[in-house]
Order: sequence, then C-alpha cells, then structure tokens
Amino acid sequence: MRIILVDDEKLALDFLERQLSKVGDIEIVGKYTDPLIARDEILHREVDAVFLDISLPELDGIRLADQLLEQKPGLNIIFATAYNEYAVQAFDLNALDYIVKPVRTERLIKTLDRIRRRLNLLAEAEIVHHGEIHLNVFRQVSVGTAGNMSILQWRTSKAQELFLYLVQHREQLVRKSVLIDLLWQDHDPEKIYSQLYTTVYHIRKALEPYKDCFQIANTTDGYVLHLNRIVLDIGEWDRKFASLPPLSAGSITAYEELIKLYTGDYLQEYDYWWAESERQRYKGQWLKLSYDIADWYDQNGQPDRAKARYLNIISQDSLEERAYFRLMLIYSDQQPAMVHRQYQMLDSLLEEELGEAPSEYITIWYKNWQNSICHPIEKI
Repeated sequence: MRIILVDDEKLALDFLERQLSKVGDIEIVGKYTDPLIARDEILHREVDAVFLDISLPELDGIRLADQLLEQKPGLNIIFATAYNEYAVQAFDLNALDYIVKPVRTERLIKTLDRIRRRLNLLAEAEIVHHGEIHLNVFRQVSVGTAGNMSILQWRTSKAQELFLYLVQHREQLVRKSVLIDLLWQDHDPEKIYSQLYTTVYHIRKALEPYKDCFQIANTTDGYVLHLNRIVLDIGEWDRKFASLPPLSAGSITAYEELIKLYTGDYLQEYDYWWAESERQRYKGQWLKLSYDIADWYDQNGQPDRAKARYLNIISQDSLEERAYFRLMLIYSDQQPAMVHRQYQMLDSLLEEELGEAPSEYITIWYKNWQNSICHPIEKI
C-alpha cells in the first residue's frame, strides 16, 4: 500500500510515520509539509492513500482534498486533525476516514483495514465489469453487467431515495436546499446539513464498485450526478421512443424490441411522490406503444398476436377498459363465451376497485351484441 503523508508540522509527520510502520505492510512514498508541493506529487505519482492534515498554510486540507479527488476520484483520503468540527466537511468530500490527533495505533489499524477493503473491492469490480454497466429503474432498481444484475445495498432508506432522485435529475444541478426539503423537512435544523453530507457519503460508498461510472460532483449549492458509460434503461427508452418511424411491416420489429425494455412501471416498487409524474409519463408512452402494436396486428390479419398484446396490457393494468373491449371485438366472431368472460371480468373489477360500471359505449356494444346473437337477422 503506497501512502503519502501531508502535515505542516514535521514532528507530526514523523510521529504518524512511526505509528504506521508498526501496524501494516505499507510504503511511505512521500512526506510533505508544503501542501502545494504535496498536491503536485500526489497527482503525478501512483498513490493508494493520503493522510492529510486539515489545518495547512496556503491551501487548507479540505480544499486540497477537493482538488485531489477532482483529478483522482478513487484516491483514499484520510483526514488527520485535532479538530472534530471538520468531520461533516470530510464526509461531504467523500473522505475514506477521519482520525483525530494524537493518532492511536488501534485506530490506524481500522483505517488501514478500510483502505484494503476498498482497494480489494475496486480490484474485483475491475475484473467483473469488463462490459457496459447497466442501470435499470423500470420496476426494480438494479445495476451490473448484462446477465449479472444485482440490487444495490443501501445503508439507509434516505440514501436510496436521494440516489434515485439524483438519477431522475441526472446531469442537472440539484440544490442542497431542495434535498433537505425533500428528505429532512421536519428534522432539527442544526443537524440537517450533517445528515445530508453523511447520506451523500453513504451513496458514494455504495457506488464504489462503479466509481468511474457514477460520479457525484459537489458544488457550493448542490450536487450533480454524472453517468459515464452507463446504459440507463429509461435513457434508452427515451432515445428509441423519440426516433420510432411510422408503424409498418418494416418497423414492427423495432416497436417490439422497444416494448421489451418496459419491464414494469418507473420505480414501481418505490412509493416516492416525486417520481409519480415520471411514472405516469412512461406508463402513458408504454400504453400508446402497446395499443399501436396490438391494433396494427389486428388490422393486418394477425389476431393471435393482437390478443397476446391486449392481454399483456391487462396484466400490467387490470382496469384498462380499452384492452378488454378490443378483445371482445376480436372474440365476437367465433368465441362468444370469451366475449361474455371479458365483459364480466371488466364489470367485476371496476365494481370492486372503483365502485363503477364499464364505460357506456362498451355496455351498449355488449348489449347490442347479445341481442344480435340471440336474434340473428334473417337473410332474405
């Protein structure tokens, strides 16, 4: 493990070096009292971790860490200082750890273990993630390579919600005040920012295996989530939906391929009020696409494919009246029992769920159809 130490007091540097030499298989590749020189050396050398004092002349440790992480986001920063008041800022900067002087041996052991675990985790991720990284937010949130998707593990429910909110507003500045109103509206004002910074810290830790793909940029006012080399299912949907050609025999395959992306509603398993408008937007697009495909099959002499698509619509939304009606029309020629079944299912579900009857146009058609099969018009 290659480590650089930065502290404006030489005695403190020497003490930390002696302590580190007692507890791990490490190599101190540099010790610096000048933060500007240290910055250049760290940026141009292969370094695993930096132990950094916060109270430095010319360039304080917080700003130095910010500059280092901007160039090397995977660098392990460990703050060492006599002042606990900087802990909140340390978390906001995605520091790996925070230790208080004088540094105790047992505390250093824990810190080095954290560094090793992180280095091992990132090394394993490099082996596994040889392909594109996929992030799916239709239905259940999952991340990974094609054929090897997994559920992200979150330290808290707020970390999960904050991450998904940033995903919804990806590549846009999300102000800290908005996040506080969203997640901590009723909390102690004196602790709110500490909770926000700690939550962002937990998000960064959860995303470490994909650190080059998910980057949360910190600004004075808020955060911006950058997605690099990420295949996002809703992003693919938006792109392909916007570029669909008119539906025809030549384009029906493209329509069918796009519909496969919709594995469920947007954030279907997460009851976030702020996601509802996007959920309805995607649901509306999916319904339009599904009906367009089903109607095309019906109009082009492929009733079995049309029925399969209408049934799929019902499986996703059991109260979608139009799908029942289209099935009734298809069945009306040769399968009267199925017409009765579709109407009765719709009537029962609407009464049970909404206390309503089917739409008037469906009921009128159904009664006229019943009369026609009971009293068929005689041919002259």
